[in-house]
Amino acid sequence: MNGLDWAVLIGYFAVMVAIGVWSHKRVDNVSDFFTAGGKMPWWLSGISHHMSGYSAVMFTGYAGIAYTYGVTSFVTWSFPIAFGIAIGSKLFAPRINRLRSRLHVASPLEYLKNRYDLKTQQALAWSGMLLKIVDVGAKWAAIATLLSVFTGVSLNQGILITGVVTAIYCTIGGLWADALTELGQFIIQLLAGLTMFVAVLIELGDHGGFFGAWDQPELQGHGEPLVGPYGTVFLLAFLFIKLFEYNGGMLNQAQRYMATPTPREAERSARLSAVLWLVWPVILFFPMWMSPLLVESQKTDGSDAYALMTEQLLPHGLLGLVIVGFFSHTMAMCSSDANAIAAVFTRDVAPVLSARARAWGERSGLIAARVTTVVFLGLSMAVATQVDSPTFKDIITVVIKWVAGLMGPIAIPMMLGLLRPFRRSGPTAALISWGLGLLAFWLVNYPIHWAVDGGVPLEYQVSVPLAVSLILYVLIGFAKPEDTPERLAIIDRVNTDDDGGAGAAGAAVPSRGEEHVPAPARD
Repeated sequence: MNGLDWAVLIGYFAVMVAIGVWSHKRVDNVSDFFTAGGKMPWWLSGISHHMSGYSAVMFTGYAGIAYTYGVTSFVTWSFPIAFGIAIGSKLFAPRINRLRSRLHVASPLEYLKNRYDLKTQQALAWSGMLLKIVDVGAKWAAIATLLSVFTGVSLNQGILITGVVTAIYCTIGGLWADALTELGQFIIQLLAGLTMFVAVLIELGDHGGFFGAWDQPELQGHGEPLVGPYGTVFLLAFLFIKLFEYNGGMLNQAQRYMATPTPREAERSARLSAVLWLVWPVILFFPMWMSPLLVESQKTDGSDAYALMTEQLLPHGLLGLVIVGFFSHTMAMCSSDANAIAAVFTRDVAPVLSARARAWGERSGLIAARVTTVVFLGLSMAVATQVDSPTFKDIITVVIKWVAGLMGPIAIPMMLGLLRPFRRSGPTAALISWGLGLLAFWLVNYPIHWAVDGGVPLEYQVSVPLAVSLILYVLIGFAKPEDTPERLAIIDRVNTDDDGGAGAAGAAVPSRGEEHVPAPARD
């Protein structure tokens, strides 16, 4: 990087902070901070939903998969996400929106107290927060790894720089700042991605052109959809995992659905995000698929291939733009995660720990939300410094094995609890499926993995915990139904729009001292 590249990067950081300061004027209470007061237009929500699912892991860990295996990086990652969101646009998006518009909650987990019980809510809240700390830590490490390639700054310095800038804008402006910065980041991403795509197309002229390049020996097998550890079982597992994860199971995407004025607009925002996930990653991945022709990775996993190719192909200024594109992905995801976890802590956890928290008013609740956001970002940055330790091994291990493997047991009670067919599953089914799903994750990743010759294949490491949780949640619901009238009323309220005006945009969120008492079902 030279002075021009640094100017682009510093200018980007300045604009992100300025958006946060401007968004501060739109945040008057916790409803504004966590759900944009239910006033976010569907197109902004859709773009924000799309952007909050990316991070620099795409340009490190998944770039390594693309460098090694080719198009399987798209088939087993972004395609399952697009497919899952498309299904969720009908199945989950409208129901999650009704959590805010009908039950007047500000956290995606806040309804679980009445849908199940307090114990279940706390189990899912604590495990979700801890998993997110690890997940976001991996994202910080990914962007710091890229920054070190281009600038020479240390991993810890890169983590500190990106974390502090993100903390400033998302703490000041809440979800409005997240969404508006993600809109700007989306525009930057378009410019950076297209720039890299064109640069690689030009270089392919020496390698047989767009079609002839696939016949080169360096790309042998790169056109196969399922190769290596990413086989059929892995794909099927990810289709289920991403259905839950990207429709609210990891919390931050649920907020985008909650932020729209109506369930119908939440559905439209999900469809927009699904289309973007189906089309745009092809543009981003193509240079990575071609990278073995153009660069030789210095790392065994190929995670530095995209960064090396960027350095080689782009002039200064455009290099800075692509680096900004890396930052835009990571900061979008990490800021949205921070906002979601702050919502879970201040709305679901703190009131259980402290009587004082139950009496928070608008001002004190907003202060607590901002403090929690900073604390979460600080903890995730601390974890980021340990991502390359023997516990986590590397970035892609954390993202694929830890996050995908642990997400199912946490998300299944939350997501399926919204649907009428699973109304019989109560707190017993939720807690057992959660607990034994986590146990299954530990078993297949450690004791069984060590005992099996060659270890347990990755596809089973991520699929077994999800399968265990899903099967137990359904079977226990039938064996021990707990569909009380109160729980049925909650399910009915999120499954119908007949709310007598309760779904108006900007519905107030009650203070933590108030109880959410469900009204009788009308249908």
